Amino acid sequence: MYNLIIYLYQLGVAIASLFNEKVRKMWRGERDAVRVLREQVDPQAKYVWFHAASLGEFEQGRPLMEQLRREHPEYKILLTFFSPSGYEVRKNYEGADIICYLPLDTITNARRFLRTVRPVMAFFIKYEFWYNYLHILKHRGVPVYSVSSIFRPSQVFFRWYGRQYGRVLKCFTHFYVQNDVSRELLASIGITDVTVVGDTRFDRVLQIKEQARQLPIVEEFLAAPLSSPKGDTNVQGAAKASPRGGLEGAAPCFVAGSSWPPDEEIFIRYFKEHPGWKLVIAPHVIGEDHLQQIEKALSGLSYVRYTDAEKEYSVSDADVLIVNCFGKLSSIYRYADVTYVGGGFGVSIHNTVEAAVWGVPVIFGPNNQKFQEAQELKACGGGIEIMNYDDFARCMDAFIKQPDELQRRGKAAGDYVMSKAGATAKVLNDVNL
Repeated sequence: MYNLIIYLYQLGVAIASLFNEKVRKMWRGERDAVRVLREQVDPQAKYVWFHAASLGEFEQGRPLMEQLRREHPEYKILLTFFSPSGYEVRKNYEGADIICYLPLDTITNARRFLRTVRPVMAFFIKYEFWYNYLHILKHRGVPVYSVSSIFRPSQVFFRWYGRQYGRVLKCFTHFYVQNDVSRELLASIGITDVTVVGDTRFDRVLQIKEQARQLPIVEEFLAAPLSSPKGDTNVQGAAKASPRGGLEGAAPCFVAGSSWPPDEEIFIRYFKEHPGWKLVIAPHVIGEDHLQQIEKALSGLSYVRYTDAEKEYSVSDADVLIVNCFGKLSSIYRYADVTYVGGGFGVSIHNTVEAAVWGVPVIFGPNNQKFQEAQELKACGGGIEIMNYDDFARCMDAFIKQPDELQRRGKAAGDYVMSKAGATAKVLNDVNL
């Protein structure tokens, strides 16, 4: 049944590739992967294979790859992706020796792929459970590790109708999971080679923090006086109490990362009604239609786009900086007094940990139940869930009127991230290298 579904999926992808550029890139990349491998694989080398579905899983696997390369240069690294959103962004990543798409999980593709690479071990990051690849790896005696995986009772493996497919989990040599619930669920189906190590993503965000760049445009933007009235005089007191406090003498800064229109409707409305803050908006979708939608919503506030500022447009008269380019957000969070992570009024929230690592409160919408870090941030006080505009307004009003509350929540967020570090070392110290 599984192989029939895969072949039907393959047919669907082939048809969809005629109409969708993203699918077409994936289709071509998967078909081209074995040729790439045959050209680039060194038959004398020992390859460790890392597979990440997309960009988020890559970020979780990245600390492992980089520590492995530092400590065990005798191995070469093969990195594969399933999604174009991962491959297209990281196809030039210097931490791997070969980067390509993973061909779809047919028996023929899996045999051809593994015959070409002959990996000495494999790491599957978080949610990847390809039936044919895993069974062939097990048959060949290749150790396979699942890293930063997390399981829930609703997953097919733990349902009566999914028990046959669930056998794929027994192909793994060891699971390095994020929490005790995952360990207990695996034990319920007879899998006991499991260690709770946490999430390697925390190690990654700490790396990102260490490597964060100073951004002169953002600093100039924050240092300039507000063009709108100051509003509540307690605003500056809140900024001074913040763990970050922006720049010395600067207005307090609110950073909204990976925002969508429902998020923007809430926080833009608040700052139009409560001047006194500098606002940085880094939308998830950077398209001209969305940017114009944001600018229309900002009517009455002065704003500038980041790329225009790079062209020497002045940011000194702006109260809002719109980040219409990629690769800046993780460094911009360093300047925030309060952060907002978008997506919680849509499919799901984005990366809350990337903001929390800077020791600032993180606000997000209600669709966050599948994210352990969001639940734990709420529990420790570093994360604040909002359901609507009124919730957001109450939260921001409290930060302005009670600077100690802002400081307490920011410290809780930063302490939480620090307490979760170390999963990478636990995995590599345990694996037989």
